Amino acid sequence: MIDRNTKKTSKWFILRTGVLILLTVSLVSACGFGKKTQEAEGKQAVSSEEDLVLSVNDISNTVSFYPVDVDGTQMEVLAVKAPDGTIRTAFNTCQVCYDSGRGYYKQEGDVLVCQNCGNRFAMDRVEVEAGGCNPWPIFDKSKTVTEESITISSEFLKESKQIFENWKTSY
Repeated sequence: MIDRNTKKTSKWFILRTGVLILLTVSLVSACGFGKKTQEAEGKQAVSSEEDLVLSVNDISNTVSFYPVDVDGTQMEVLAVKAPDGTIRTAFNTCQVCYDSGRGYYKQEGDVLVCQNCGNRFAMDRVEVEAGGCNPWPIFDKSKTVTEESITISSEFLKESKQIFENWKTSY
């Protein structure tokens, strides 16, 4: 037989647990966890036979990630508007850590962070620096830029796929 104090304690436990769950869900939502990220919002993967065309209007100071499948190799291009208003592009793989499987970047605040070595890379340095631990730049000679779009040819994507052979596969 359950006494009255046990029932009361159980009800309070359930109530406190429910409140704690609601607070946790609210906090997670407020911090942005579980929300769609820029990389998931309407960015369609392209196949190896297609050029990657980025709409200039879709690019902001929050990095956008564009998935590409080149002959079964998963790749990703990132694009971001630098503080000076220019749009910068790079492959989402680190020039030093690319073969580790974790040599890719995530945005934290106003920097990109290598998921392998932790190097923090300023957005305004994308496509400016080559070599070292930074995103693999896609320079002007490798893309076509108009006022409306940036096009990266399927040929250039195919030429670059070797840097993604271990990408996000080895941990």
